[in-house]
Amino acid sequence: MAEPILKWAGGKRQLLADITGLFPRTYETYHEPFVGGGAVFFHLEPDAATINDLNTRLTTFYEVVRDHPEELIDENQTHEHAETYYYDARSEFNGIRSGEDLTPTDRIREASLLLYLNRTCFNGLYRENSDGEFNVSFGRYTDPDWVRGREIRAVSRVLQDATIYNTDFGYVREEATAGDLVYFDPPYEPVSKTADFNSYHADGFDRDDQRRLRDVAVELAEQDVAVIVSNSPPVTELYEDHDAFDVTYVEATRAINSDATNRGEVAEVLITSVPSNERRRRTLSDFGA
Repeated sequence: MAEPILKWAGGKRQLLADITGLFPRTYETYHEPFVGGGAVFFHLEPDAATINDLNTRLTTFYEVVRDHPEELIDENQTHEHAETYYYDARSEFNGIRSGEDLTPTDRIREASLLLYLNRTCFNGLYRENSDGEFNVSFGRYTDPDWVRGREIRAVSRVLQDATIYNTDFGYVREEATAGDLVYFDPPYEPVSKTADFNSYHADGFDRDDQRRLRDVAVELAEQDVAVIVSNSPPVTELYEDHDAFDVTYVEATRAINSDATNRGEVAEVLITSVPSNERRRRTLSDFGA
């Protein structure tokens, strides 16, 4: 199976068994409106999919990986592991105005810079300031790998069967139909005022966005679309009045955080509309035990 190319805060590699265990055993098209690092998507390698993220640089990166893997690998080999070079690369990256008006060469360069910065910045953290500029400092690594040729080729293969969007998560209301599967992994509801970290994108993701996401999830579930949501415990109250959803609590270790004191095991919730007898992983109670 393919592996994520980028480090990304909130990545789900360690929770793959918990998350996919709640998925239906069969489904038509897979949709992931907050793809981020894509751990679940690349693990599944679905035959038909849509993925989306509001971060234009991230979706451009995936488009380049899909369409120009060899050119990206070649470009990756031009970088240097040096602090001065890092800050020059960061300035160049922030000077690129990401979007569809870039030439193919510019898009490949932007994607390569993103990967280089991601693999060499402090703690693999992606963070934007209010102006949408990447502002993470240089990391201390002995031998970081930013070429990642094997991973790029594997991910490129998986992305051939995916449509990539760069828009609001609500797009999925038009794309998903009965029998499809939607996995929502939004920026998490903060567990406290000091724990809020929504700087992956300059616009953030607030409580009103969480409510709007809940409404979309309810609408999809009512249309026989399988829905799974991962989030932090405070968001549970938004779903508790809707009988269609079950809530499971899990523990995850978070290694990427701007504050080292906030790394470690944290509680998360997995919310699903999939009936227990239709899930990939069934419990003993399903067999009358």
